[in-house]
Amino acid sequence: MNSLSQHACDHLAELLAGFDLSAATPFSNWINGEVVAGEGESITLINPATGEALLSYRDAGAGLIERATQAAQRGQRAWMALTASERGRRMNAAIRGLEGHEEALAQLESVVAGKPIRDCRAEVGKVREMFEYYAGWCDKQHGEVIPVPTSHLNYVRHVPYGVVGQITPWNAPMFTCAWQLAPAIAAGNGVVLKPSELTPFTSVVIAKQLESGGLPKGLINIVNGLGKTTGTALTDHPTISKLVFVGSPQSGRMIAEAGARRLVPSVLELGGKSANIVFADAKLDEAVAGAQAAIFAAAGQSCVAGSRLLIERSVFEQVTSRLARAAEQIAVGLPSDEATRMGPLQNRRQFEQVTRMIEAAEAAGARVLTGGKRPEGLSDEAQGYFIAPTVLVDVTPEMEIAQQEVFGPVLIAMAFDREEEAIRLANDTRFGLAGAVWSQDVARAHRVAGQLRAGTVWINSYKAISVMSPFGGFGDSGFGRSSGLDGLREYTVPQSVWVETAPEASVAFGYGSGVG
Repeated sequence: MNSLSQHACDHLAELLAGFDLSAATPFSNWINGEVVAGEGESITLINPATGEALLSYRDAGAGLIERATQAAQRGQRAWMALTASERGRRMNAAIRGLEGHEEALAQLESVVAGKPIRDCRAEVGKVREMFEYYAGWCDKQHGEVIPVPTSHLNYVRHVPYGVVGQITPWNAPMFTCAWQLAPAIAAGNGVVLKPSELTPFTSVVIAKQLESGGLPKGLINIVNGLGKTTGTALTDHPTISKLVFVGSPQSGRMIAEAGARRLVPSVLELGGKSANIVFADAKLDEAVAGAQAAIFAAAGQSCVAGSRLLIERSVFEQVTSRLARAAEQIAVGLPSDEATRMGPLQNRRQFEQVTRMIEAAEAAGARVLTGGKRPEGLSDEAQGYFIAPTVLVDVTPEMEIAQQEVFGPVLIAMAFDREEEAIRLANDTRFGLAGAVWSQDVARAHRVAGQLRAGTVWINSYKAISVMSPFGGFGDSGFGRSSGLDGLREYTVPQSVWVETAPEASVAFGYGSGVG
């Protein structure tokens, strides 16, 4: 083990100890207010920056899923015994359980997920923002009265599902954990959440600290393990009333199928192949900066990454050459380095997939303007999964690189001549998660945005996301919505209540024959 890997292992152990957790014990789960070790096969975490082992833990398995769902049922009943206002106060108090631990949580995320520390610090702030926002919704989930044409009083309530199962990905484990937990419990549900087996720890820490801040024991349970074992046990468990998944389209189909077999609904937030459209009249300095941030932030490991840059032909050479020069200036390095703007890919499998897709694109005729291989200037110890920011041109729409999600720091650029062509190219994908339009022509910007089949569209911007606004996609990008009021509604079921108000009740034989 090189000195950098040893330092990372020691640092990880120190961080876990700060949360009263031990790296020496193969813990991996938070169930009913306790740290619980897994019962299955050993899973080894790899340091994305070095490619060497960090530590191992054991797969949770079906037995712990049973314990977690039982705990969630009890926790949910205790939660719903409180008034809505009290639940809101408890959520606000719970987030204070993270106070004083923000830096340690960011460091933990950075080590395990391989994300630049500056990004992880920002995401800790997002965790707080999500809980504060949804805490405010606890006592504002109003129903309605419907003036039915009978003597009944008919009102509608929004009731929780009960216990929901959530599965989150490795690219943003801390962010997606809070993104799903906050609306679920604000709506009154208990939760069993399974993070990716590659990034287990920050979700456990968040649940532990929230509970120390005042949430009922068992309301939130974190189980860690493999999809084929722990994930399958979760999706198949009869107590789980709704499934929420963030990840790849391939896995999303499996989640949806598992839910459909039990007639359980699901929310799927899957991948993207988002189009970033630049017209010649755009402010090109801003468009170039926006295009960089759209694809190279988080090493391109973002579902909304602007991986397809569509540029009006008259400025195509100017924009792509500027992008290539700018990409070469991005500080790629160790996640712990304060100067790092882009770290490694999170795991070997993703590194090999991205590398293969770049090579296949070149073989199909695409040309690499910059990047495409390991960055120069990295230390000898940084032998992990690094790929330099990459810009490809001479790409045609039918190429794999133009149709399939890369999930890496790879930008493809294609030229267009007319507005209609830009729209056609943008929509020429099975995905429909996000997109952007850069133009100073206000009418055209709105006109084009309105024709993009994408759940989120930016005008003269990219990646502006708020917990207050709904997020989700079309097609292979999934269905249902996260965040905002729409995200909250995903965790409730409308319940229609009929109260007879007539002096003498009329019991109808059949339907639709109530008293007028």
